[in-house]
Amino acid sequence: MKRVKEKRASISMPLDIPDVKVLATEVTATGDVVITVESTLGSALCHQCGRETTEFHSVDRWITLRHLPILDRKVWIRLRPKRYRCPYCSDKPTTTQRLSWYEPGSSNTTAYEQYLLLRLVNSTIEDVSRKEQVGYEAVGGIIDRYLSREVTWEEYLSLEGVGLDESALRKGHRDFVVIVTARSREGRVSVLAVLADRKKETVKQFLRGIPARLQESLETVCPDMYEGFINAVKEELPAATRVADRFHVAQKYREGADNLRKKELRRLKQELPKEAYEAITGAMWPFRKSAEELKPEEEAVLQRLFAYSPLLQQAYRLREALTAIFEQDLTKAAATAKIKEWKEQVVGSGLSCFDAFLTLLDNWMEEITNYFVKRETSGFVEGLNNKIKVLKRRCYGIFNLGHLFQRVFLDLEGYRLFAKAVS
Repeated sequence: MKRVKEKRASISMPLDIPDVKVLATEVTATGDVVITVESTLGSALCHQCGRETTEFHSVDRWITLRHLPILDRKVWIRLRPKRYRCPYCSDKPTTTQRLSWYEPGSSNTTAYEQYLLLRLVNSTIEDVSRKEQVGYEAVGGIIDRYLSREVTWEEYLSLEGVGLDESALRKGHRDFVVIVTARSREGRVSVLAVLADRKKETVKQFLRGIPARLQESLETVCPDMYEGFINAVKEELPAATRVADRFHVAQKYREGADNLRKKELRRLKQELPKEAYEAITGAMWPFRKSAEELKPEEEAVLQRLFAYSPLLQQAYRLREALTAIFEQDLTKAAATAKIKEWKEQVVGSGLSCFDAFLTLLDNWMEEITNYFVKRETSGFVEGLNNKIKVLKRRCYGIFNLGHLFQRVFLDLEGYRLFAKAVS
């Protein structure tokens, strides 16, 4: 029986590597694609004097570089770099030609290294290392070659807003670091720093290091409501408007009302018959909603609860009244007057659940009412903090601050920096 050799369908595509011509292409027994190329450039820059030389000397040993995969196959580029002799230097040294698409000493093309960085976005070094069959340390080395461990100020033309917030490296431990975030006029969010601690002097030192041209462009700073942060900003960036985030503020006064709810429910559980108490169980979520958000059955639960606890009804109404102030389009002066009026109502009510918040108002009234100037919030800070929490869980913790900065930077900027490079 005559055996017919099977013909395999094939395609051709551009290599997209500059200054080379393809000499040969083969597929290995393991399915890898090996492409042999030769440089088309006829010169090199002398490593001693820096001048261009065209006097060909020889070729170097073969090198093999990992390149972008094709149809899920590994791709390797084989090359013998050319060497050129310098006629200008007295000892006539030879220099190996450098091509733009790989770095001497690297085992990968630049395109493949950027491809690995793109794969690292929202992933882990361990995961990328296993999927790409590249050593863990090699992936870490690529991160270090491409990404700085601290901010590069030259990349910023201006700063519109900066946020300061703390983040714990490990849940349940007090090893807080400070995440400094920036937002540009175009809405781009970026990380400026991961500071070792939240001490005032640490924050001041960073703020002092912001170039003068960027300090002049800075309009608002949204610090977490921590005295060390606000004092550092006052001293180092006096011209910037300090804005306490309205959602942090809301968290504080809502916390006071919620604490009263817990206290009252404990009291009612002791005093009410079992059936009567069961009729108000599940009141937590309705109590936390605004009146407009309540479903009929939730409103009924709240009305039963308020019938047993008029104090809780009073706290609910005061809480909602303050929220309504923040929802209004007010000037800073008008908002200040309304908040002071609200404070007088609280004092007159005899409620103590808002005492801690009233103290906060006394200390932070300027920053809280600055919200009404441009209605700025630190939502961009909170968004980044949530991303950092996910990053730390994904990587089982990152305790080196430089590495944490790199990984946050990569998750934020990776697609912008490397997606086009490997497409």
